Amino acid sequence: MDVQFLRRLSMWAGLSDDARERVAALIYPCAFEPGEVIIFEGDPCEAAYFILAGYVRVYRLSSEGREQVLARLGPEQSFNTVPPFRSPSVNHATVEALTAVELGAIARADFLRLVEERGDLALVVLRDFAARLDHLTDLVEDLSLRTVRGRMARFLLKRAEADEVPRRWTQEEIAAYLGTVRDMVGRTLRAFADDGLIRMNRQRILLLDREGLEAEAEN
Repeated sequence: MDVQFLRRLSMWAGLSDDARERVAALIYPCAFEPGEVIIFEGDPCEAAYFILAGYVRVYRLSSEGREQVLARLGPEQSFNTVPPFRSPSVNHATVEALTAVELGAIARADFLRLVEERGDLALVVLRDFAARLDHLTDLVEDLSLRTVRGRMARFLLKRAEADEVPRRWTQEEIAAYLGTVRDMVGRTLRAFADDGLIRMNRQRILLLDREGLEAEAEN
């Protein structure tokens, strides 16, 4: 892996040249097509992954087959960095490519050795863990304390602020992200449209009343 490329990735930005060279020597490239599963929940952990290009979604399935999306990730973000430290070391979620994806991977044993040997690398990993914990805490708060209307309003506001994935979301995908079902997503969007908060135009959603949506997001 090119050290100059690593220097452009925010996760490794604060590392010394020596530390980046150590990481670059151990990262190997891999690529996946849209819809291809990169890792499966419950399989033995083989590596930690860093996204160079493209977008993925991270999700878990219930025993009944219901899907809960945990995150959508893009360039400069990472996944499967926690399982190397678990015992037993198994993947805690399934990760699927949403677009063509280019990844850098570090084998589990190499990743553990890097963290043990380099304190600066350990700090990078801890910061990544902290950001991941913040995200999951927010997700738990949304699922347990907010109504579907509130979660939908937050979803629409966030998407308007930063388009994470260059593709349209289906109602089924939104339902998986919000922890609900497709029919509820459709009813909620129609209710928002009836209330003058949004306008749906050829599968595109236009925000008409941001203040109204912000008020809904608190429910």
